[in-house]
Amino acid sequence: MEQTTKDILSIPELASVHGKDVDQLIILVHCVMALLFIGWTAYFFYCLVRFRKGRNPKADHHGVTGHTSNYLEVAVAIVEIILLVGFAVPLWAKVVDDFPKPEENPVNMRVIASQFSWAARYPGADGKFGKQDIHLVSGANPYGLHQLDDKLKEQDTEGKDDVTSAASEMAVPVNRPVITSISSMDVIHSFKVLSIRITQDAIPGMSIPIHFTATKTNTYVVNCAQLCGNGHSSMKAILKVLPQDQFDAWLKTKTGAVSYE
Repeated sequence: MEQTTKDILSIPELASVHGKDVDQLIILVHCVMALLFIGWTAYFFYCLVRFRKGRNPKADHHGVTGHTSNYLEVAVAIVEIILLVGFAVPLWAKVVDDFPKPEENPVNMRVIASQFSWAARYPGADGKFGKQDIHLVSGANPYGLHQLDDKLKEQDTEGKDDVTSAASEMAVPVNRPVITSISSMDVIHSFKVLSIRITQDAIPGMSIPIHFTATKTNTYVVNCAQLCGNGHSSMKAILKVLPQDQFDAWLKTKTGAVSYE
């Protein structure tokens, strides 16, 4: 039954742990919407018949004195409150607030949006990102990395082993928690991967963390879900979900901070 409903709604392939709860909420909301549509449509036709001109040749300025419609409106409000408090809020708390613990060994990465491409950064073997400073931002150093500035290079040992993938390609290991910080270098973008069931705005001046655990090895398209300029439609990236050993090998191909000179 659930799969049939997903087919009717054309819900994309599911490839994340939290995505099942998201799909269930989507299906539940659509079922309630369908019931409301049927109910209010039936009520509409009832009113057409009940208050037709032949039955009421003279207008009654007092109107209906019963309270049936009021009860229906209260019932609809109660259902909406149940959806919000019983399903949406707990799902939000689980997906947004319940971040993986350090003992779960999550992968940390940063996703940076810019017109009209995506870039990803990963910490090296030390698990720490290199220092950044907005005052160091330039054409050759768009992220303001200390290790790309000749005067500060010796001051930052944590960033020397960081990994940068600036070719609109990123990767994560399968069945391992991922914590991703989303940011933007110019306008508001939105990081969206349909099969992973994640969408997060990328806002200039902010680094917004999200988390997920991918469950299927595959290659997925990253879309921008905010109208961000003339090249918006072409702002895509590739997210590879790989076995751990292949992810490690992929990281090695990207080793080293990228210079943009």
